[in-house]
Amino acid sequence: MNRFKKLCTSRAFVMFLVIALLLGAGVSRLFYFQILNGKEYSEKAQNQQLSDREIEARRGTIYDSQGNVLAQSATVYNIFIDPSKITDKNRTVLVDLLTEVLGYNSEKRDELVEKTHKEGKYVIVERKVEYKIRKALAEFMDADDNKKYKLRNCLGFEETTRRYYPYGKLASPVLGFVGSDNQGLEGIEAYYDEALQGVNGRIITVADAASKSISDDFETTIPAEDGNSLVLTLNSSIQHTLETGLQDILEEYDAKGTYGVVMDVQTGAVLAMASLPGYDCNNPRTVVYDKYIEEIKKETDADKKAELESAYVQKQWRNFTVSDTYVTGSVYKTFMAAAALEENVVNLNTSFTCTGSIKVADWNIKCHIHAGHGTQNLTQGLGNSCNPFFITIGQRLGVHNYFKYFDGFGFTERTGIDLPGEAAPQFYTENQYGIVELSSASFGQTNNVSPIQMCTALSAVANGGRLLKPYLVSEIKDVKGNTVSKTQTTERRQVISEDTSEKVLDMMTYVVENGTGRNARVAGYKVGGKTGTSEKLGEYSDNERKKYIISFSAIAPTDDPRVAMIIICDEPNQDLGGGTICAPIAASVVEECMKQLGVEPSYTADELKNKAVKIPAVAGKSVDEAKSQLSGLELKSRVVGNGNKVIKQTPTADSEIPRNGTVVLYTESNKEQTVKVPDFTGLTISEANRVASSHNLNIRISGNDSTSANVVAYKQSESKDSEVAIGTVITVSFKSNHAVLD
Repeated sequence: MNRFKKLCTSRAFVMFLVIALLLGAGVSRLFYFQILNGKEYSEKAQNQQLSDREIEARRGTIYDSQGNVLAQSATVYNIFIDPSKITDKNRTVLVDLLTEVLGYNSEKRDELVEKTHKEGKYVIVERKVEYKIRKALAEFMDADDNKKYKLRNCLGFEETTRRYYPYGKLASPVLGFVGSDNQGLEGIEAYYDEALQGVNGRIITVADAASKSISDDFETTIPAEDGNSLVLTLNSSIQHTLETGLQDILEEYDAKGTYGVVMDVQTGAVLAMASLPGYDCNNPRTVVYDKYIEEIKKETDADKKAELESAYVQKQWRNFTVSDTYVTGSVYKTFMAAAALEENVVNLNTSFTCTGSIKVADWNIKCHIHAGHGTQNLTQGLGNSCNPFFITIGQRLGVHNYFKYFDGFGFTERTGIDLPGEAAPQFYTENQYGIVELSSASFGQTNNVSPIQMCTALSAVANGGRLLKPYLVSEIKDVKGNTVSKTQTTERRQVISEDTSEKVLDMMTYVVENGTGRNARVAGYKVGGKTGTSEKLGEYSDNERKKYIISFSAIAPTDDPRVAMIIICDEPNQDLGGGTICAPIAASVVEECMKQLGVEPSYTADELKNKAVKIPAVAGKSVDEAKSQLSGLELKSRVVGNGNKVIKQTPTADSEIPRNGTVVLYTESNKEQTVKVPDFTGLTISEANRVASSHNLNIRISGNDSTSANVVAYKQSESKDSEVAIGTVITVSFKSNHAVLD
């Protein structure tokens, strides 16, 4: 019995030990899971029980100053598959469907097949596809004949957004673009990325053991907060005019690049900004400039070709007007004149006799007119862009005062414009100037500045001497259209007096009326300007043609300034100055600016003589009555048909043609006559008028309207040999081709 008790006690003890050990192990395991790693396993449990999807916020819209959409986000779709639901029965059908609708080649099809065999429940097939593709896939899956494949179980769509740029290339380096994750990568898109992005939302759903949603009752939605919208200061019409002109000279002169900035001188708002060749914001990684494309085609090595293409894409993205600097050339003489007048070292009557060169230390610095300009006053010196004159002014001003105004006009600091990557100016500090450096700097060599700095400084000359901070975004608005913030004009300092400003404006007007800037004339408006040429020293070998960067600055109207601009052509293939290549573009841009800003023209007596006449409506009147009315407006008429009543006229009512132009009067239907447009290129104004008359056409003169023999046509609104109705008005642009590298 005792033995039996001992045996039972012994067994009980063993069982107790076993139970204790098992319990201890359980407690230890519980301690491990709940205390030591509780957070980790809790999160894993929640992840298995919850389905969490992100709702992408819609990126804010970008508008121009007139309310035109420059960039906006639209709904698109990501296509995904659930490989765990794909069977041998439906795999081929699914792959065939996606291959056909998405336009896959054999390689892409093979990649798709691999994706269908992956582990997991969510594999992206294609991102950001249009609604028409989603619709085509959905219609196939929902067709009665295809429901047996249960494709809805393994193929799905999720809503997302894609960025669109309705105007393609317009202002591309300014606007920039976004990446695949909708993050701004360049330009305004990058600088204001945080404001534009918004905040993504989420959909959280309770799931069962098979990861299927249990019920909508257990679904939580955190809505996305769409991004704010931007209203830019850019005016699309002015921007288009600027880019059209820059594109013309980019191609005509096979240039490295062409650039321009237009500013409101009273506020600092940028009305237009362009760096060509630019790119299509919708396809930013595609090379668009023919010159670049040809260079890429010439490269036979695949790796080098890829490197070259990548380099050209990067060049197209670069906004030269903000991110690069250049030597200004003679445009800087405007600021030298302002500084010298402000410091009273010269006045408008100060004269200098130019013999064609001037001795500075051991250097003999030549004027661009080697025979010399003779004796001239300050205004004439600027109009002639005389280097020796401005070297003399610089020496009178001295290093300290030169640098005082170089700094005052903002050339030693960034402007602070709201764009990424603004270049730091490159300049000599005050203690680095000797007599040679000062003399060189006085006519626009030595120092490097950015185009946005130059345009900002020109605005100060125009507005009475106030240096303003330039800006591109005028307003930020929320999704309801409420204003979040509004940019105010920021005045940085007073650089020169209003009196000096007025004197310099008069001098710049002289440059356009009588000097090297005649091609910038615009009938009805006083335009001031200054030409510039700088040699790109050290960028070519002795046996190469010299390389130049040429420019033209303009302010208009100089009797009540509204806009300032700088137009630049980098390395044109002809030795022509800014007055020939860039000034005509400035004229076109000034004309568009005045129209957009509502500035009415004020014509001189001579301009009124050549002013176009608005054609009255004469359709419905008798032939004699119509001819009499047109004759009273100094217009000719030509009758086509044998009727007594006018049933149609060309040009139409309210069109404008020059005095002595011809209006065609049709008296019978189906009698319209056409003519091939002649080539006006290279003709003087009088020659062009004669050719137009002989072809029964009218011409509208644009640009330089001088009757000088070296003022010739260079552009026409209707291309050569195109068929137009007789009486049509052809706009012909004229400029002087007098080559001055000043």
